[in-house]
Amino acid sequence: MPRRTLTTAIAVAALTTPLALFATSGSASAAPVPPRTPMTDFNHDGHPDLAVAAPHGTVDGVEKAGYISVVYGTASGPGTARHQLISRATPGVPGDLDGTFAFGYTSVPGDLDGDSYTDLLVSGGDGDGNKATVLWGSKDGLTGENTLLPYTNSEFDLGDFNGDGKRDLVVNSHPSDDPDVAGMTIQYGPFTRDGKTRTQDSIITDDGNSGLKSFITGDMTGDGVDDIVTTHGFEEMQHAARFWKGSKTGVSHTSKFLGTAYSGTVGDVDGDGYGDLITRDIGDVTEVIDSAPGSITIQYGSSTGPTDARKKVITQDTAGVPGASEDDDAFGASLSAGDVDGDGKAEVAVGVPGESLDAATGTGAVVLLKGAAKAAGGMTGKGAVAYNQSTAGVPGVSEAGDDFGRQVSLTDLNKDGKADLTATAPGEDGTYADSGALWNLYGSTGGLTTTGAGTLSPAKLGAPEASARFGLRLVG
Repeated sequence: MPRRTLTTAIAVAALTTPLALFATSGSASAAPVPPRTPMTDFNHDGHPDLAVAAPHGTVDGVEKAGYISVVYGTASGPGTARHQLISRATPGVPGDLDGTFAFGYTSVPGDLDGDSYTDLLVSGGDGDGNKATVLWGSKDGLTGENTLLPYTNSEFDLGDFNGDGKRDLVVNSHPSDDPDVAGMTIQYGPFTRDGKTRTQDSIITDDGNSGLKSFITGDMTGDGVDDIVTTHGFEEMQHAARFWKGSKTGVSHTSKFLGTAYSGTVGDVDGDGYGDLITRDIGDVTEVIDSAPGSITIQYGSSTGPTDARKKVITQDTAGVPGASEDDDAFGASLSAGDVDGDGKAEVAVGVPGESLDAATGTGAVVLLKGAAKAAGGMTGKGAVAYNQSTAGVPGVSEAGDDFGRQVSLTDLNKDGKADLTATAPGEDGTYADSGALWNLYGSTGGLTTTGAGTLSPAKLGAPEASARFGLRLVG
């Protein structure tokens, strides 16, 4: 999720069935395997969990030390029944509070050691805090065991890139001493508790002037093996993304060029069995990332990966999409794909955190784009719906600077076979300004419903509030 990459971090079509680990791979004639991702379940109780970062949160008097709130799932979705706060002050988590900041700014979930408990890879902070820290899942939830990976100030993501059913790590680090070389290293799982794997591979992706920025992972070829899309940029310039195919022998060392992309997700939006690539495109210049209106691009999957056939660009000026394309909207700031209505086609949640309502600027919104069959031309703006704190049934009040939609995630929180929306607003005010909050809206055969919509905040979870910006990053 996020990032996952927060990026995100990445969400793909949210189904309750686990990842098809040993699906047939290889021929273009084989029936494609829809993209899937394992449930985030840190305590392996069968209920999906959320990890919400408050990277500006104060911990033990140290401002902006940062923390993660883990909200454990129940049969009715995540709530306050059980939750956990993790920071550098938590026993077993390496690093010190003093001199560190933004713990949790980047986090990615995955079962690294193959014990069926979801683990969490976290970074953020100075010194060792900038290294990737592994929080291990267990029956009691996430625990720290002083596990650090040797990557500093790095972007990373997880996927099954060789189809063996184990989570693999890709990180924008290459062992070359040549400053003009950029690349990625893939550690093929499972991991041991000292953060090591039996095999790894390093791939040169480009020269240093094209800088590898982030990853989008998921199966875009329908063979049951995850692929990698790398995004690239140098200083304020954005360069073309690249597609790297995963296979039973690992990730290919050759790639194909795609258009410019800043971030994205993977989901089967037209129901043909191939994972489609949905990316945020902010053009060639990224000096002020959120200043543009924003647009998203859909490149449909195939046996050879994303193609330009039927390529779609969607903005708020696209017919059927609520709102208008305006400066500072940041349409696509966060993206997530999942089947909200259970019809076999993934919807796409689009965060629009800069959206203004009436005279209030930056209140934010989420636009849900409806999946549509290949025969109907695939996804368009038809059937799109916008949600914000002024939507009937959504708790709260839309106010300037809320940043609603900064992070979005479509996952099946209550295990009814339909993806549910989690949306965050790190600028939401509680007792203090910018304490942050999140909302859960649930899927149904008629789409997202506000019936039973709930909200969580630091105050409800007993976590530090002041300027925490809870929800600036989200894993679900």
